[in-house]
Amino acid sequence: MTDPNFLVASTGRLSICIVSHNAYGALVGGHSGHIGGVERQTTVLARWLVQRGHQVSVLTWDEGGPRTETIGGVRVIKICRRRAGLPGLRFVHPKWTGLIRAMREANADVYYHNCCEAETGQIALWCRWRGRKFVFSAACDTDCERALTVLETPWERALYRRGLRLADVRIVQTETQKRLLQNEFGLTSTVIPMPCPCAINPEPKVSPGASRRILWMARACRQKRPDRLLDLAEACPDLSFDLVGPFYSDEYAQGVAHRARQIPNVQLHGAVSRDRVPALYENAACFCCTSDFEGFPNTFLEAWSHGLPIVSTFDPDSVIQKHKLGAVARDVPEMTAALRGLLQSSERYAEASRNARQYVWEHHRLEAVQPKFEDVFLGLTQRAAAGQPAALQPSASEV
Repeated sequence: MTDPNFLVASTGRLSICIVSHNAYGALVGGHSGHIGGVERQTTVLARWLVQRGHQVSVLTWDEGGPRTETIGGVRVIKICRRRAGLPGLRFVHPKWTGLIRAMREANADVYYHNCCEAETGQIALWCRWRGRKFVFSAACDTDCERALTVLETPWERALYRRGLRLADVRIVQTETQKRLLQNEFGLTSTVIPMPCPCAINPEPKVSPGASRRILWMARACRQKRPDRLLDLAEACPDLSFDLVGPFYSDEYAQGVAHRARQIPNVQLHGAVSRDRVPALYENAACFCCTSDFEGFPNTFLEAWSHGLPIVSTFDPDSVIQKHKLGAVARDVPEMTAALRGLLQSSERYAEASRNARQYVWEHHRLEAVQPKFEDVFLGLTQRAAAGQPAALQPSASEV
């Protein structure tokens, strides 16, 4: 078998394997499975790398069809079905064994994983054993906090911490995450902004116009707090609210859906296909986020690319406040006041819309961000091909 490091050194191209269990729905353009920001970013990155001439594999759950297939130039390798195997044993087989089989079949130079999961450790251990490079990317502030509240069991947390430490490069979305990872784990990381996955509107909105619609788009879960949006809708009966995103079968999500149907100025859309999303942004006057914590939401980038100001309970690296991209609020009364202030002042609204477009263009457009991921991947493999030891985390200026 040809040494993959020789291929990188001689051609400048490499093989990249992205492990993203839930990405199949995003890759095929539907809304099956759990599709969130991680899955959308994974899809955008995979396709961009293919366009650059790299070989890209994405490992996903088996949601039907052939075990391997090619979608938009991306080779998709199925691990196993999400619920395959016996309870209590499926974590090892077929999930862990299936992951190892799929990673071996991908036979990549670099393996990339985004999100805090036990799989982070599984991937890192295999890469260390097989002499492959592993890049981890944080998806949320909680990925960088020692408590690891999103992981339920001690062994999940232990595997994740192991993977975090074994990663050749750790990528974070914000300076806040960089500080957290250093303070909580003593680990260095590289800040790379998240890329905006859609076209950036060349003209800002000069006013909210006739639209009185407020858009909320996310998974309906406790972290995202859609119940706050319903409180806001009841406090603002003169405004219309679009509640968009998947509602799973858990008690919390179904409770929110039931309540939303009882509020006359709330339209419950549920999950929508990607081709319907641009119209939702275009018809909105403002985007609203009610989350307790986040990373750097894709929806922020999409809203700003459409010139929409944001009213939010979460502000990554304080960019909303620093760049005047909308308003930050702590609770429903403050959100109510912020919405009214934006919609009733054409001057303030136009400034926020103009700033939003300028900010996303300067910091998050694909052409500015994706090459930084590519540089990380190429840098790792080229150092390995030259027989150099793994480098320390590069600084932000290096990427």
